[in-house]
Amino acid sequence: MTATALREAVDDGSAFASARDLPAWLGLVPRQHTTGGKPKLLGISKRGNAYLRGLFIHGARAALASLSKVEDATGRWLRGLLARAHYNVVVVALAAKLARIAWATLRKGVSFERPPQLDLA
Repeated sequence: MTATALREAVDDGSAFASARDLPAWLGLVPRQHTTGGKPKLLGISKRGNAYLRGLFIHGARAALASLSKVEDATGRWLRGLLARAHYNVVVVALAAKLARIAWATLRKGVSFERPPQLDLA
């Protein structure tokens, strides 16, 4: 469902110059307020396609439990975030990462292949 909605909303992703632009367009990045030269990061900006943003957040929430147990770079990254940030902040961070991955697959025209796990033991 997310893939279909994303394809309909952004076509091949060529409207975005980089992978970071898609999560920003979806409103999955912190809103910034600067006064007196001091930037302050607030909650997510909630700009862009609310339906698509919701799909990415629900997908990230569903995937977080299993991905945080995996012994790879993504699992380590998620466990580190969970140790120092609120659960919902981690969900939005994962949703933004998934949006960047989705943009890359759209731009390259390939399906996502998870990198093989490195066996370091």
